[in-house]
Amino acid sequence: MRLIGEKKLTPEQYRVLRQKGTEIPFSGEYLSTDKEGVYSCAACGKPLFQSETKYHTGSGWPSFWDAVDKEAIALSDDTSHGMHRVEISCANCDSHLGHLFEDPTTPTGNYYCVNSAALDF
Repeated sequence: MRLIGEKKLTPEQYRVLRQKGTEIPFSGEYLSTDKEGVYSCAACGKPLFQSETKYHTGSGWPSFWDAVDKEAIALSDDTSHGMHRVEISCANCDSHLGHLFEDPTTPTGNYYCVNSAALDF
């Protein structure tokens, strides 16, 4: 395990959060979680998403149509792998979370596609 601040990260959390990795689809711990509560950054504990905004996209990763606070999520261009996407990171500790995609069926018109390894519940 590696230490980030006061948090111990598993090798998978470190790969996702610090090396901008992506977990295997449909493998994450929080993909099917339907309990009420708040999802926080696994590296720093900052609250990021509420269970009320979680929904199933079929993408294979936990997805949320809104963040707890818009200031909690940092957005940046991601042109890796020959694609143009919007990367989402924890605004508090700059840990990679996943990507933002358009979805006109949600109240916000977007959704956050997040690696389970980037979250604590």
